[in-house]
Amino acid sequence: MTSATPPLRTRLRRFVRFLLLRVALSVARLLPLPVASGLGRHLGALAWVLARGERRKALASLRTAFPESPERAREALGRACFEHLGRTALELVRVDALDARRQAAVEWADGARATLDAALAAGRGVVFVTGHCGNWELLARSVALEGYPVSVVGKETSDRRTTRLVEDFRASGHMHVIWRGAPGAARALLRTLKSNGLLGLLIDQDTRVQSVWVPFFGRPAKTPRAAADLVLRTGAAPVLGFCTRVAPLKYRLTIEALPRPEGTDEAASVALTAAFTRGIEAQIRAHPEQWVWMHERWKSPPEPAV
Repeated sequence: MTSATPPLRTRLRRFVRFLLLRVALSVARLLPLPVASGLGRHLGALAWVLARGERRKALASLRTAFPESPERAREALGRACFEHLGRTALELVRVDALDARRQAAVEWADGARATLDAALAAGRGVVFVTGHCGNWELLARSVALEGYPVSVVGKETSDRRTTRLVEDFRASGHMHVIWRGAPGAARALLRTLKSNGLLGLLIDQDTRVQSVWVPFFGRPAKTPRAAADLVLRTGAAPVLGFCTRVAPLKYRLTIEALPRPEGTDEAASVALTAAFTRGIEAQIRAHPEQWVWMHERWKSPPEPAV
């Protein structure tokens, strides 16, 4: 069954948006990495001023997460979040330069490699969970460029040309992309784990996928359950990892193994999803300026009990 062709106005708008994106990428790729990083921070600060809707969403999320903080402190944190995201985006545009200095730019924390190797040694694959914290694209890329077999789950954009750009970017970092909802996606997930590969998933957003409600900053939050379900179904090792900015052009990569809950029922899936989410919340609390506060994390109310 094929999807309907979008209206002409929509297609023209997507084409213009893609064209502007290509021009912006071409210009940014001419910049030295430190200049791109600094420019990204300034663009993020500008977005904080101009993108009023996103700023309102970020402040609303910060009020939910940190009700005890003064409004001025939340505003400063929101601005820092936008600056971090702007810096991260422009650094990724110059990812070739980051790759060239990868050993200096991305420091693996003590025990991170050993944790990952031990998880793979079981031979059932690794479900590698993270959130939109720090530089999640660089996290997957750094692991893949070290020779680990990495597949990542993503959502296609509304424009196939932009989706192709994203796919090409990840392929350049030796990653395989499994597009959520694409034909054969479920089989590809299982095939990745069966071949003892690493399957990367982000589970810190309220999206239209099968989910459970688990605590996040003290409130129930709709959270994707696929990571937990895959662990319980396949016996894969569950790990949690982050790539945290520690300086303008310096990151630290951490990996933690999680215990697999007993059982394979609904309760076990909820328990593991909650454990993943606790780890993500702890990371956000430690580095709150490095999370995407403009995402409406608590927009879906919990389903009523039956």
